[in-house]
Amino acid sequence: METTFNISVFTENSIGILNRITIIFTRRHLNIESITASECEVKGIYRYTIVVNTSSDQVKKVVAQIEKQVEVIKAFYHTDEEVVHQEIALYKMRTDAFANGSTEGIIREHHARILTVDKEFMIIEKTGQPNELTQLFDELNGIGVLEFVRSGRVAISKPMKTLESYLNELEEKHS
Repeated sequence: METTFNISVFTENSIGILNRITIIFTRRHLNIESITASECEVKGIYRYTIVVNTSSDQVKKVVAQIEKQVEVIKAFYHTDEEVVHQEIALYKMRTDAFANGSTEGIIREHHARILTVDKEFMIIEKTGQPNELTQLFDELNGIGVLEFVRSGRVAISKPMKTLESYLNELEEKHS
């Protein structure tokens, strides 16, 4: 049975690591639904958040294979119920679309915000679940969206074990 899994991979910042990680998914014929990368709470360590739909057995094998990469410090997987996650979307619209009045109501109704207003365009931002971002797009598109972009998922696990505690355990193990 396929489930949505959020894989967190903590790595050193080295050239080619993302390529080697994505090849692991390609070899197993797994489609990556979403991927984001950023520095994490530990200086010099980077976090990749990868979302896949697969079986529990398959995700365990993938995470084990990812952890074999030299630059990978630790990899975890969690179901959607075990994480808090969000995405962000930006919508570019003509400034004159704001004049009709309905755009303002749509923005307020969806708890979105205007980031910038230029004489020709404005940029609207919405943070939320994918269905919320799509719903706002559908409503704004009726008025005329010039550009639309959405981030990959960012997620934090609910279990309280931190990366730093794993690093301390590894250090104790090697001492």
